[in-house]
Amino acid sequence: MRIIVVGLGKVGQALAAELSSENNDITVIDNKEKIVEDFSSQYDIMGVIGNGANYSTQMDADVEHADLLIAVTGSDELNLLCCLIAKKAGNCHTIARVRNPEYSAEIDYIKEELGLAMVINPEQIAAREISRILKYPSAIEVDGFAKSRAELLKFRVPADSVLVDQRIVDIPVKMRRNVLICAIERGDELIIPDGNSKLQGKDLVSIVGVSADANNFFKQVGLVSNQIKSILITGGGSITYYLALTLLSNGVKVKIIEKDIDRCNRLCELLPKATIINGDGTDKDLILEVGLKKTDAFAALTNIDEENVLLSLYAKKNGPRKIITKINRIAFDEVIRELDLDTIIHPKNLTSEYIIQYVRSMKNSLGSNVETLHRIIDNKAEALEFYIHEKSRVTDTPLQELKIRKGILVASITRNGKIIVPRGSDVLQQGDTVIIITQMTGLNDISDILQ
Repeated sequence: MRIIVVGLGKVGQALAAELSSENNDITVIDNKEKIVEDFSSQYDIMGVIGNGANYSTQMDADVEHADLLIAVTGSDELNLLCCLIAKKAGNCHTIARVRNPEYSAEIDYIKEELGLAMVINPEQIAAREISRILKYPSAIEVDGFAKSRAELLKFRVPADSVLVDQRIVDIPVKMRRNVLICAIERGDELIIPDGNSKLQGKDLVSIVGVSADANNFFKQVGLVSNQIKSILITGGGSITYYLALTLLSNGVKVKIIEKDIDRCNRLCELLPKATIINGDGTDKDLILEVGLKKTDAFAALTNIDEENVLLSLYAKKNGPRKIITKINRIAFDEVIRELDLDTIIHPKNLTSEYIIQYVRSMKNSLGSNVETLHRIIDNKAEALEFYIHEKSRVTDTPLQELKIRKGILVASITRNGKIIVPRGSDVLQQGDTVIIITQMTGLNDISDILQ
């Protein structure tokens, strides 16, 4: 596919690099000459220096022959204008990053009127991910599939858990729960298990199941499954606003600490049911005073990564059973992972996931589509959701008879609204939605799982 990326900030660079690695023809546009030259030479792609909302600049980028333009500059209005011009000049698909909360209520109207393929709000996506995670306090990561009817949950196996030394094939039967263990992280090793694989204490395990089965499974293995009823958040930015809206509507008590008095006043107007505290969220006496030890969950959502890490480490020793840490930069990812911070949210990564999911779906012309994509296990694997539009080599044959590539697992089947956790005798059918866990990247069609 021919793709134009406008804006070479961190998200734009990450997107362009990844899309280029998946054999797309990438052109980047930015008005900073050195950034364009350095990036285009590093990845051997075409670079255009100029304003991406300028017609002549887009023509220089060959928008007339582009399949997709992605606008991720720092300005919402500029992104929308880039997409509008691209639709008129090249009639290509367009994706715009729009972050201002003032546009959120009108986003469907904007998308329809401008003919956008997708509108991405990184902060809103991050808030949605956090609210999903808070449903399962024992889970480190939670990803939704099949319109959130099925979920992929990651947790750590306690050293004294009943799961230790159990064969994967025996666990659903003994627990009487319809869940499938689909990935195991043991130190630096990633295992896509078969039925004879056994779990060990401190393993990081990913399971697929429906919400009720997952919650009951956690109870049976001795993990906390009670719902979060209160949360303390440091930082009053856009993610906090979107998250608080969702949590308050679900009856969760929300306290927010924000140092900027004008922002506090604004949050009081926007979130009248929340408790807004004007103060420094890094002041440990303050966060103790406002109830850190009594709250169920704590989220460090300031704009400074270092503050978020230190706050989360402090909170971990002082009560909350669920801790969320927002990290914008990923340069020190390996160090941060070793700190065992519970759940870490990378808004930029989430933005990339959504866009790459759409690109793969566009590229596909073989009868199935990538409906959902999640990077899991520190980006070592992907969880992909495919819809099977027509019969093919993968349909109507028992899974145990299909020659599925090594490192690929069929984790879930949705048929007529019902979630099926597959066994060897199950078959894929036309009209099914299928979740695939894979260590391979770049799968575009369900048939790609076969040797």
